[in-house]
Parts: sequence; structure tokens; C-alpha cells
Amino acid sequence: MNSVSISRLFVVLAFVSVLFGSAAAADMPPATRPKPLSISIEDAVSIGMRQNRELEIARLDKRIAGQKIRESWSEVLPHISSNVSYTRSIEPSLLFLPENSFPGISGPLRISSDNSVVGTLKVDQNIFKLSAIAGIRASSLVKKISEESYRQSSAEVETNIRKAYYDALISREKVALVEQSLSRWEEARKDTNALFRQGVAADIDTLKAFLSVENLKPDLIKARSSVMIASTRLKNAMGIDQSTEIELSDKLIYHEQSLPPDLGAACAEALEKRPDVRSLTLQLKAEDEKVMAARSEGMPSLAAFGQLQMQSQFNDDQSPDVNGWPTTSSVGLQLSVPIFSGFGTSARIEQSKISRLQTRTRLEDLKEQVRADVEIRLWNLLEARKRIEVQSKTISVAERSYRITMLRLREGIGSRLELTDAELQLNTAKTNYLQAVYDYLVASVEFDKSLGRVVPINRKS
Repeated sequence: MNSVSISRLFVVLAFVSVLFGSAAAADMPPATRPKPLSISIEDAVSIGMRQNRELEIARLDKRIAGQKIRESWSEVLPHISSNVSYTRSIEPSLLFLPENSFPGISGPLRISSDNSVVGTLKVDQNIFKLSAIAGIRASSLVKKISEESYRQSSAEVETNIRKAYYDALISREKVALVEQSLSRWEEARKDTNALFRQGVAADIDTLKAFLSVENLKPDLIKARSSVMIASTRLKNAMGIDQSTEIELSDKLIYHEQSLPPDLGAACAEALEKRPDVRSLTLQLKAEDEKVMAARSEGMPSLAAFGQLQMQSQFNDDQSPDVNGWPTTSSVGLQLSVPIFSGFGTSARIEQSKISRLQTRTRLEDLKEQVRADVEIRLWNLLEARKRIEVQSKTISVAERSYRITMLRLREGIGSRLELTDAELQLNTAKTNYLQAVYDYLVASVEFDKSLGRVVPINRKS
């Protein structure tokens, strides 16, 4: 068989393989896509509390603060250390004595062995040290501050997730609005074509109807793209993988929120519950402890100590136990009284006082900002609620107006301009109502956050 025949045979075999391979692939069942994860807004918040990375960082900060408390207690607990040293004598130590000091001894006296081992156990215990007490109090406050920071992070995460969920909902609803508008214009186009065939409508009317349909298609593409973007942002806020398919089970529905009786009650609730206010209040107490710690540098301190020592010296031809490991021990007290530190202590005290004054000023400023924030969030909520009340009545009127206009057009007594205006009014009414509901829900989330109504610290996450 020549080379040409062999080449043709390979071509035929390859063709048959591809043919049968394609047929086999066609007979295979289609790959089943995983079912989308159906989540409500509460599910989204719960998942975010477990998987959001910013919140995980806040949890680690809490653990660091707990270890700082342990570190501060080390100043009032015993410090125990041990130490073993071995010395090898290269040249022996000599002691030179005056002549005739000891009968029978002349010249330098060797006083060291070839090997020396010393083991020491030392214990130190502070008895009175004001700076240690101030440090313990300050670290306890740091722990509480970290808990408030965790509550603040929880509030941020929950708020962001809820807003992202509402963004995804309104994006989905806007797609439905565009599809409804497109469907209405498709129906109007069919009616216009029918009227044109009857000789009632002009050719220009059919062209305008066609353009009305085509001009809505880019809006539909944009609306569907917004849905994908909102879904991506929601998954990022929740801390889940972007490849996870999700399906929103909730709807964009208006639920009226219970409000405080007046602005004063709202501000009082915010000043009591907001984690940023509570955190800065604790920070002010921590500044008091820093002043105390700075003052303690000029106060006396009392410490106790004890030491146990074992040692042995032996030559190379002797056992390490030749001397029986003699033991020595001692205990004592150490009183330290600062007398003059070059004005360093007084300078640190003044710095601590100034820092405390800064924190107090920041706290007062924060309280004023909280009052303003609560008032603004409350007005946003009330404004959105009023818009909902107005727009809910407008939709029914706009729908009735559109039906009448459509009927007039079908009977040949209405104009296309009237239909365009009625469609615009209906679409505007539905869009405004949808936007008002969205604004109300977002304002409600922001209002809860401004009042400090956040996730409790002991919530399971």
C-alpha cells in the first residue's frame, strides 16, 4: 500500500470517528445546571454575618483585645525564670598569696576546676505598682471598645447587605416594568397595523409604532445588565463566591416601620445604643486610666524577689556529683522611689490630660453629628412614605387613562400622540412608585443604623 492510500485511510477513519463521536455526544443527556440558591433578605444577612471578610477582621480584633487583657495581668503575677550555665576553664584561675602566709604552700594557688555548672531559679513578684493596676483597667476598656467596634462593623455589614439586596430587587422590578412597557407597545403596534390595513391609520403611524418598540429594547438590555451588576454586588457584600447562582425570594413591598414618638426620643435612643458613641465614651474612660498610669510613674513601687541556686565544680577525672551540688537561696524586697526624672513624668501627665480633653471634645462633636444624622434619616423616611401614599393613587388613575386611550385608538377616534402620552404617564407612575418604595426601605435601614439598632454581640454568626 502506497503512502497516498495510507493517507486516504487515515482521513476516512478520522471522519468516521468524528461522526460517531458527535452522534454519541448528541445521545448524552444535557448537563444539569445547579439549582440557584434561593435567599431572602434575612438569609442574606445571616450568610453575611458568617462569611463577610470585614466582619471576620473585627472578630480577630476582639481576640487580640482579649490577649491584651492577659498581657496586662502579667504585671501583677509572678515572673519565674530559670538559667543553667556551664563554664570550661581553658587556663585555671590562680590566687597569689604573700610568701609564708600558709606553711607548706608556696607560689600561686589554683582555685578553679576544669568544669563549672551553675543552675539558678529566680522568682519576681510586684507587690505594689500603680501603673500595673491602671494597665489592667485600661486593657479591660480596650476589650469593651473592641466589642463596640465589632457591633459597628456588624451594623455596617448588615446595612450594606440589606441595601444591596434592595438594589437587586429594584433592578429586577425595573426589568419587569420595561418588559410591560414593551408588551404594551407591541400590542399598540399590532393594533396600528390592523388600522392601517383598514385604511384608518396612516403609514407614518405604523413606522412610529415600530420605532416605539425598537427604542425600548436598549432600555431592556440596560435593565437586565443592571440586574447582573446588582447581583454581583450583593454576593460580594455577603462574602460568597461570585460563581454561586442566587435567586431572590423576597419582593420589593412597602412595610410601614414603627417610629419613635418624636425626634427627642429618637436622639436619646441613638445616643444610648449607637456603637460609635459607646466606643468613644469608653475611650474617654481609657484616657482617664492613661492619666492614672502617667501619674503612677512618680509613685513608689514595691517588689519581692527570691533566688535558689545550685552549683558544682569538678575536674575532668571527677564526677559532677563530687561536691554534692551545694544549694544557696535568698529572698528580699525592693523598694523603688522615683525622685527626679527630668520633668519627663510631669510632661507625660500633661500629654495624657490633653489627650483626654481631645477625646471629650470628639465625643461632644459626635453626639451633635448623631442628632443631625437621626433627624436627616427620619426626614428621608417620612418623605419617602408620603411619596408612596401619593404614587399608589396615581398608578390606578394612569392605568385607567391608558385603557381609555387605547380603546379610543382602536375605535379610530384617538390619536397616537394621546397613546404616547398615556404610556409615558403610566410608566412614570409605576417607576415613581417603585422608586418611592425602594427609597423608603433603604431609608428604613439607614434610620435603624442611625438609632443603633444593630446586631447584638452574642448573635450567632
